[in-house]
Amino acid sequence: MQISGGMKLDHHSERVTRTLVTGASGFTGSYLVEKLVAAGHEIVTGVSAGRAAEASGSPALDITSLEQCRQVIDACRPSYIVHLAAISFVGHDDALAFYRVNVLGTLNLLQACADVGHTPRKILVASSANVYGNTESDAIDETFPAAPVNHYAASKAAMESLVRTWFDRLPILIARPFNYTGRGQALNFLVPKIVDHFVRHEPTISLGNIDVARDFSDVRYVAGVYEALLESAAAGETVNVCTGRPYSLGQILRMASELTGHEIEVRVNPAFVRQSDVKVLAGSATKLRALVPHVEPIEFIDTLRWMLEA
Repeated sequence: MQISGGMKLDHHSERVTRTLVTGASGFTGSYLVEKLVAAGHEIVTGVSAGRAAEASGSPALDITSLEQCRQVIDACRPSYIVHLAAISFVGHDDALAFYRVNVLGTLNLLQACADVGHTPRKILVASSANVYGNTESDAIDETFPAAPVNHYAASKAAMESLVRTWFDRLPILIARPFNYTGRGQALNFLVPKIVDHFVRHEPTISLGNIDVARDFSDVRYVAGVYEALLESAAAGETVNVCTGRPYSLGQILRMASELTGHEIEVRVNPAFVRQSDVKVLAGSATKLRALVPHVEPIEFIDTLRWMLEA
């Protein structure tokens, strides 16, 4: 484990707000950790098995290992748990890994809390709006049924169903973030790929269907929402994390062109066009705004400008 500030773990210390963040070194985790540290949290992070050797004095936390989950939670007794660790790239080529990590890994954390007799103030579990599948609506709210169309979405839907069986035992909040982006996101995601091509003034870009539209948020907004949800009274429920405004890839390309003054030719690559692709995914933020009304979304053009200026 890694602990911000280098403080030693003390089961009896209640002077600090200790928060365990899984996936802390990932795209979302790095922004969330920065926010939580600024708010006075002491952050405990598990280190994946692949990175354990690089992190001096930091034992591995493989969430697919129940025993390792028990050891970490028993050692740190966190006030809060934010569970971000997941396989999130829809095109990942190992179908079974989605279920091992996204479903069983999540359940291991909950079971570990029960096994060591620890109840945090709140456990925030990150799911995904992909569970809604090809739902046709301008504003998908939390009452819409799950209809996953790929292994990633199916694993998140299965995870949610099983996590709900723990609602009467642990204070859990399931967050369903719609698409979001920002500096540092991997180039195999669409917006960073588009930004990279504009930054390098490439003449062409290969994409799939540029008419697909997503409700894009800024990762800094998502991190702010997660922080606020931890402090909220909400538990035992599910909440969308979104802005309520979708943008197509075509619109994003035009915005990037206007911001940079660079024109780029789009070449549609059939290999990038998935038959199961969700055509429009736009969420209702009504419930979210009621829970955390003080957290304001960031305009997408400002997100794009921020990324292009990196």
